Amino acid sequence: MPAGPDAAASIAFFKALGGFSAFFLMTQCATDTDLRVQDQIIFVISPPRAGSTLLQRMLGSHSEVFTHPEPHLITPIAHLGLYAKVQKAPYDHINAAEALKLFVDGLPGGEADYLEALRRYTDHLYGQMLSTSDRSRFLDKTPAYALVLPFLMRLYPEAKYVVLTRHPMAVFSSYANSFFEGDWKTAYEYNPIVERYVPAMASALRDRPVPLCHVRYEQLVANPEQELERIFAYLGLPNEPEAVNYGERFEARKSGPGDPITVQKQGRPVTGSVHKWASEVAADPSKGELAVKMVKALSDADLEAWGYPREEVFAPLQEASGRKPPKRIRNSYTMQRRIMLALRKDIHRRPHGALVRKLRYYCDVLLRDWPLGGDEGGAMVLPENGSPSGESSR
Repeated sequence: MPAGPDAAASIAFFKALGGFSAFFLMTQCATDTDLRVQDQIIFVISPPRAGSTLLQRMLGSHSEVFTHPEPHLITPIAHLGLYAKVQKAPYDHINAAEALKLFVDGLPGGEADYLEALRRYTDHLYGQMLSTSDRSRFLDKTPAYALVLPFLMRLYPEAKYVVLTRHPMAVFSSYANSFFEGDWKTAYEYNPIVERYVPAMASALRDRPVPLCHVRYEQLVANPEQELERIFAYLGLPNEPEAVNYGERFEARKSGPGDPITVQKQGRPVTGSVHKWASEVAADPSKGELAVKMVKALSDADLEAWGYPREEVFAPLQEASGRKPPKRIRNSYTMQRRIMLALRKDIHRRPHGALVRKLRYYCDVLLRDWPLGGDEGGAMVLPENGSPSGESSR
């Protein structure tokens, strides 16, 4: 396939073929200077509850961008042992990691060969998914990728990275209200996402190991047309201002992970949630104390790279003083979460915990792949008392 001035015509030809035929020919004919799957991938990097689903829908409204609910292709292969470990695996993960490193060291190209093998796996899956559309780019928006950015940027150094940040306390407030009924203490104990995501993403924003486009949520919702034009320019796509009205243009082919609460209620970005966190913190001293603790745990350099210098982090509190805290979100999703949290609380010490363990045991028995021969003869052997043997009574 030709490069340079004739590349656009070639791409149009392959797109005209449609589906898998186009993808197969592109990947078989490609050279180092031609179109590759890596050149077709866009990663949106962000923490949870930072507006990434909103940005995904806006970018996905472009005529050349296809997307899918959080694929999670990268996180599992980032923990095979060479870069990070699977701590709870059905094998000795320490020995496996050392053995894998030794094996990779013996490859002709070393780590480069290993990354190429992983890239072929993900290239094939991304390419196959893209082939189901008539678009030229695939957008992967999976927040967990923010925690494996060094690996991802080694795997795809020439992909496009749109890095979305939001005020750290707005992220945490949205997280606590979406999944923990506004209980900041429980949300923090379960997952201190601010301390996890800010340093992980700030490092990439500061060091720029690959070219990227940094987008701040507050600017995105305040000036969506200008921000989209800037992002499309970085992606090498023609500007389509109408993409801001994602409610009219975005085609959600399948439901899946993403924002289950707010983004579907709007057809375009709104600024109403920008400083909700400040009203919430101003009305609750205990949340204010936790907010100070979280920000104190972050370095000045990380806050600066994230886009919210330490001296400006709590500035919105001055305007929020005296305002009523935001009302809690009530819908079927938050009700399900409320029931699950209530059932999960002290589950090992409450009567229903024993019932759940017993049900889990019988489900494991029913779903187990029993041998067709051997001493058991395929029969299911249950304990005499009919209960899980060795189960803790906690």
